[in-house]
Amino acid sequence: MSDRIRTFADFWLFYLGEHARPTTRALHLVGSTAGLVCGALAVALRSPALAAAGLLAGYGFAWIGHFFIEHNRPATFRYPLWSFLADWKMWGCALSGRLGRELRRAGLR
Repeated sequence: MSDRIRTFADFWLFYLGEHARPTTRALHLVGSTAGLVCGALAVALRSPALAAAGLLAGYGFAWIGHFFIEHNRPATFRYPLWSFLADWKMWGCALSGRLGRELRRAGLR
């Protein structure tokens, strides 16, 4: 029997548990926002260097949170697509004020 998570809804609850500390979530928010800005500028300015900077910022901030704050392995290594989608879901929930409700639903805080 496989121990892989089979639905995004189940993954989302797992993902939130892997981001239990506020500092980790803040680092993700900063990295995702920096990555988004760099990505938009990369397209507008046709700059591969800015695209690379966006990837570095997005993953760099997140991985610092995982390795040094949460002390866990980023979910992107095992679930790359769902992890990417969950990063943006968490970003949207944080900006819209819904993240607290999602954390409580996951049994956190």
